[in-house]
Amino acid sequence: MLLSSSDKETLRQQLCDLQRATLEAILNERTKRSTEQLTAIAEATAADVIYAIDTIADQAIFKWFEDNWLAKWPIQIVMEGLDDAHTLCFPLGTSIDQTVLKCIIDPIDGTRGIMYDKRSAWILAGIAPQRGTANTLADIEVSAMTEIPTSRQWRADQLSATLGGGVQSTTFDVRKKFEQSPAEIRPSDATDVRHAFGTLCRFFPAGSTLISQIEELLWDTLYGESDNGTPLVFNDQYISTGGQFYEILSGHDRFIADIRPIAFRVLDIEENLCAHPYDVCCALILKEAGCEIEHPDGSPINCPLDTTSAVNWVAYANEALATHIRPSLQSVLQRLAP
Repeated sequence: MLLSSSDKETLRQQLCDLQRATLEAILNERTKRSTEQLTAIAEATAADVIYAIDTIADQAIFKWFEDNWLAKWPIQIVMEGLDDAHTLCFPLGTSIDQTVLKCIIDPIDGTRGIMYDKRSAWILAGIAPQRGTANTLADIEVSAMTEIPTSRQWRADQLSATLGGGVQSTTFDVRKKFEQSPAEIRPSDATDVRHAFGTLCRFFPAGSTLISQIEELLWDTLYGESDNGTPLVFNDQYISTGGQFYEILSGHDRFIADIRPIAFRVLDIEENLCAHPYDVCCALILKEAGCEIEHPDGSPINCPLDTTSAVNWVAYANEALATHIRPSLQSVLQRLAP
């Protein structure tokens, strides 16, 4: 299916409406439940553990699609919390072979941070023309991401993009019935990472020693040691891929790499928790903002649109940073993680 600019804009607005409704449902329910209730395990799937807070988002998403999805575009939903064998299509009753679009969703990216009220999580979604099992991340033409703020925050940002149409950004004031105002998105235009944030993700013990060694050698290769012993590069372990994308988009971070699947392969560790396609489904937003996002070897991220594939990714705030860091990163990986 070929999507016109008008089609993509309509779908962008649909995703934004979906995520706002999901955000409202999560915030409303959060006021009624304790931390213990929100962190209760509801289910364990092949992709991840599903907590009680996740089910709130799931239910809100299903209801929104049932009540609001435009019937002229039959759509298949691929979502964390749904096994691959159990797909959901809208309008309800539509078979997969009748759908013309595929929507991949992460209802809450950063569940562990938000359910303990530590740091914002994000609702992520991307839409691609339906190509069945042949769909990859490159097919996504519309995407949106919406912040789920902690209880201490008044602000929730929403970013969205269409292929070739640039990025739209909005801030909701959750204290004032979601009053909207423009949000400024400005990735860094710096050409190095000195005295700034650049991170290799290592959220959990598995593989963290190797990833730390790779990170240390990368910065030593690029910058050596500082004259006074003060670290030149800082890292920020934000346990949310959407949150990390936001840090790049907002200019807070200049470089982030998630190479956990590479580390697990090298160490022969049984596949542990890592990024999946639904975590990176908003890569389009980075690209439309002028950032670079790719596989660590420099190739496009060519993952299928499913809920189980392991994904390695690297994001640079701009092309100059990619040109600066990429050769050293690849050299270090060839040495420590061949």
